[in-house]
Amino acid sequence: MGSGISTQHHFAFQNAEKAFKAAALIQRWYRRYMARLEMRRHCTWSIFQSIEYAGQQDQVKLHNFFSYLVDHVTPSSHNERDFLTRMLTEQRSPQDSEMENRSDYESIEVPDSYTGPRLSFPLLPDHATALVEAFRRKQRLHARYVLNLLHEARKHLVQLPNINRVSTCYSEEVTVCGDLHGQLDDLIFIFYKNGLPSPERAYVFNGDFVDRGKDSVEILMVLFAFMLVYPKEFHLNRGNHEDHMVNLRYGFTKEVMHKYKIHGKKILKLLQDVFCWLPLATLVDEKVLILHGGVSDRTDLELLAKLDRHKIVSTMRYKTRKEKKKQAEEKGKANQTGSAERPSPWFLPQSRSLPSSPHRPSTHKAPRAGRSSSVPCGVPPDPKELSHRVRHSVDLELERCRQQAGFPAIREREEPSASESEVDSDAEEQPEPTPEEWRQVVDILWSDPMAQEGCRANTVRGGGCYFGPNVTERLLQKYNLQLLIRSHECKPEGYEFCHGRKVLTIFSASNYYEVGSNRGAYVKLGPDLTPHIMQFQANKATHTLTMRQRISRVEESALRALREKLFAHSSDILVEFKKHDKDETGLITLSDWAAAVESVLHLGLPWRMLRPQLVSSLTDNKLAYKSWLENLAKEKLSQQNIQSSLLETLYRNRSNLETIFRIIDSDHSGSISLDEFRHTWKLFSSHMNIDITDDCICDLARSIDFNKDGHIDINEFLEAFRLVEQSCSGGDVSDCPQATDSSNSGCSSPGAH
Repeated sequence: MGSGISTQHHFAFQNAEKAFKAAALIQRWYRRYMARLEMRRHCTWSIFQSIEYAGQQDQVKLHNFFSYLVDHVTPSSHNERDFLTRMLTEQRSPQDSEMENRSDYESIEVPDSYTGPRLSFPLLPDHATALVEAFRRKQRLHARYVLNLLHEARKHLVQLPNINRVSTCYSEEVTVCGDLHGQLDDLIFIFYKNGLPSPERAYVFNGDFVDRGKDSVEILMVLFAFMLVYPKEFHLNRGNHEDHMVNLRYGFTKEVMHKYKIHGKKILKLLQDVFCWLPLATLVDEKVLILHGGVSDRTDLELLAKLDRHKIVSTMRYKTRKEKKKQAEEKGKANQTGSAERPSPWFLPQSRSLPSSPHRPSTHKAPRAGRSSSVPCGVPPDPKELSHRVRHSVDLELERCRQQAGFPAIREREEPSASESEVDSDAEEQPEPTPEEWRQVVDILWSDPMAQEGCRANTVRGGGCYFGPNVTERLLQKYNLQLLIRSHECKPEGYEFCHGRKVLTIFSASNYYEVGSNRGAYVKLGPDLTPHIMQFQANKATHTLTMRQRISRVEESALRALREKLFAHSSDILVEFKKHDKDETGLITLSDWAAAVESVLHLGLPWRMLRPQLVSSLTDNKLAYKSWLENLAKEKLSQQNIQSSLLETLYRNRSNLETIFRIIDSDHSGSISLDEFRHTWKLFSSHMNIDITDDCICDLARSIDFNKDGHIDINEFLEAFRLVEQSCSGGDVSDCPQATDSSNSGCSSPGAH
């Protein structure tokens, strides 16, 4: 009896021991499995982010190149001056914003056949809710209502301070949302889960509403509508993508022109002004600072609170002193030229009529510091100007009488001309932002946190800085804050704490890189200001996939983008490979392969870890690099059998080419006119010391205009580039445009080499 019981216990112990061992094995296997998945997810994430930031660097470099050309080229005519001004330095007139925009939308008729949403002002909560529902059903808002809504939004934004104040005393909670980037599904999902804006439910949207996604216009309309309905409970911060120069590259300009072909230019012009008036930050209960990017070791909230934010049209470009001086001189010349066409007043001596200046903005200050109003062009000149001119004319007459009477001449006092005093007056009344003010705004819109101490330039993005925990702590202590909420960076979980939970990154665009790539998130702040994170996935397809399926799907998309990047730089990579293959065997080691690829792409990726996905076959643990590059080309060759080197160039430069096209297309017409093409080509030729006549430029433009309609659209622009590259790749290097000697004044057309 006793032996039977002991035997049973023995078997029970054995079974338990086997069960524990099996559980340990399963746990170990699962941990390794999850670790491998996490490693794959991390590599995939690094690929997406590295390629995204490389694109931002390209944008900055391209814009700096155009800025350099504009700064160092002296226009030879008034038309060229206007064109250069429109390209990168949009000039805005306050009276244009107030007067013309109203007539812009009032003159537009809405046809009876229009079935989309209709707006009437002042807006009511039902109007904003109906707008959300209409956009959910893929309806489009008529251009009249878009312009009307933007005009009303601008009038409201002008009244706001640079840093908004929000209190939880008046609302049950404050919800903070991060980047949306044109993804309307995420905005609708947030409203569905968290509730529509109301007096009890305040919202702060932290910038980057537009670009990348396909519904940026709809997102702006919804946000501006709720801002007008609940001005005290609904707040918007400016992001680095609320910038007309950034929009040229990342899709928003293209989206507006596609959806509103007739009135798109008016919408873009007004949007540029609206973006400049968006507040820079929001402060909740004087304890939680919300801004888009981050801070730096020189961030000064007091300076940010008082600077004229609407003067900073783009953070991509700061207007230099040289440029300001050049514009002032050109303005003075224009004033003098224009004065000759106008008759002098009767009280001025006809023999020495003074150059009259255009009417400058009134010295009457608006309620907010730094805001000025303009005098309409039809009103009489400024009284001070008239007084100065009358006094000067009287002095001239007295001097003439003294000379006739035989008295000695009195030496005239040196007085500034009307045009100079005009420029000085304008400079006093409408000052440009100082370099320090401009840097302050760039830092808060472009910066990212880092784990290391200190503050250094953000070379990865090309703007702003990296700020460490000590920078955050110093800022929080200086202004008696307890938390910094920022956005600007996509995070796998939609949010991330850093710097000892003193900095919270919130990102609200789910599936940003690919379906399943990341969650979206928003944060709710109650009276205790404790952040409550809410995560979500707006795409229903992600809920049906396992974790492995999601990672595999995202990984495939990331590797496809990386292969395109490798193919786009295959010529440069081949040169690096040959440096490592000194014996010309056609083989290199994997370490040399990784070093060569990184030296060309500068993406900072774990190349040896990615090798199994990118390199399929090896010979004695070495890579036959020529066949590897050929395989990359085979994946991209089209049915037209385009040369590999040509297609590589197109892949590498397409984004830059499209951006260049939209910069040249300064009036956003969707095509380049002959004048725009001529001015731009003269800009390039003067920079590269190429002597080319206007006739040659016209011949070149006509050769690019394949359908002979008098304009060059984006497809013709890219096709011309393809033909030029094809002719260069098929001939000698000396035949290429890049090798053109400055002494060569002949003209040629694409495809004619």
